[in-house]
Amino acid sequence: MADLGMLVENTERGASNGATFERRNPVTGEVVTRAAAATVEDARAAVDAAAAAFPAWSRTGPGERRAVLLKAAELLDARAGEVTSRMMAETGCIAPWGGFNAMLAAGMLREAAGMTTQIAGEVIPSDKPGCLALSVRQPVGVVLGMAPWNAPVILAVRAVAMPLACGNTVVLKASELCPATHRLVGEVLRDAGLPPGVLNVVTNSPEDAPRVVEALIAHPKVKRINFTGSTRVGRIVAELAARHLKPVLLELGGKAPLLVLDDADLDQAVKAAAFGSFMHQGQICMSTERIVVDERVADDFVRRFAAKASSLPAGDPRGHVVLGSIIDREPAERVEALVADAVAKGAHLVAGGRREGTIMEATVLDHVGPGMRIYSEESFGPVVCVIRAKGVDDAVRIANDTEYGLSAAVFGRDVGRALEVARRIESGICHVNGPTVSDEAQMPFGGVKASGYGRFGGRAAIDEFTDLRWITIEDPGQQYPF
Repeated sequence: MADLGMLVENTERGASNGATFERRNPVTGEVVTRAAAATVEDARAAVDAAAAAFPAWSRTGPGERRAVLLKAAELLDARAGEVTSRMMAETGCIAPWGGFNAMLAAGMLREAAGMTTQIAGEVIPSDKPGCLALSVRQPVGVVLGMAPWNAPVILAVRAVAMPLACGNTVVLKASELCPATHRLVGEVLRDAGLPPGVLNVVTNSPEDAPRVVEALIAHPKVKRINFTGSTRVGRIVAELAARHLKPVLLELGGKAPLLVLDDADLDQAVKAAAFGSFMHQGQICMSTERIVVDERVADDFVRRFAAKASSLPAGDPRGHVVLGSIIDREPAERVEALVADAVAKGAHLVAGGRREGTIMEATVLDHVGPGMRIYSEESFGPVVCVIRAKGVDDAVRIANDTEYGLSAAVFGRDVGRALEVARRIESGICHVNGPTVSDEAQMPFGGVKASGYGRFGGRAAIDEFTDLRWITIEDPGQQYPF
């Protein structure tokens, strides 16, 4: 079991009132982490530390910031085994998901390092004689990052790396479901040479989360907020930020459709659908939640896909399985209830459906339609529904019949036709002949509609974490009308 405090000014701190909270392994039920439960005063102190560190860090050159981020990537690579151990204990994931988190997060640190010299402005022609007009990007101050548990190292690094690269200081509010995993991100950057106060990690108990989050957002020194998580909580974060007129970057829920057109390579579509639906038990914002299949090929596709899903072993993540644990019993019960609701209303259960504790088989529902909860609700579990479409236009209609708009995919041998379908889908991300689950550090990542707004990744993130200023150098002898 890990006993840990918050990380403030590069030192470990307990809560000011001595309070702690526990995180249990979702499979075994044993306590795996006991963490400091921050008070509102602790949260404010973390922001104060970041604000005090901002003047010096914002003046560092890109080379210094780049060196720290590159060193952090190297250290994260070296601690990949520890990343995996912490993630498996706190979230019940399988080992390869932990290794992937470490690998991609290290790549994000390297991408952020490369962006330190890309924070550019421009000279803008002015009609005023003797005036040199510039647009300049500058760091904003303290950035608040809030990351979830499902891809904990990837998303915690994403919440802090580009803000740091842009010269900001950061407070990372760790998830209550993986405090030790999120604390590791702070440890790596501290050990890479990040000065005290530049990155601070706050841990809090679930019952204290509303008060802590509100205090962090309301703090006058917090200038930007980024949040990755559910749409329900994202709305609360956006409302709180709006009260204080603070920009917020939101990456929220999804109900990703994978469209299988009548000319699709069904074997490849099945492989992509299985990966997108069941990777990390479907607990990814981009997970394939709906497979929209042209009715002319639906029977053949469902037969192949059900066989593929049935071949994927589920069980204790410490064993040789493809599907490990759902994050907790309550979400597992909710997924089971979604399946039961769909079957009761006419859906066909063609694969899986059985649950034992937090372990659930890869589950496929066919003939899903409106009126079933799973048609519109994000399941965030190892279940996917097949919806049959009457041609391309109907497939696009079904794909867009959702409040969400994060990721999507289209399969078809006629790439030009598939690309035209992709253009009609309302999503921030769409892949032609690829899975809905995909991420690269340099890509503009984000959604539309209830999936949020703003973009993480590469140059797009520079816009999110800097202020664009207009600065002029003018003729001191210019004439005025009075």
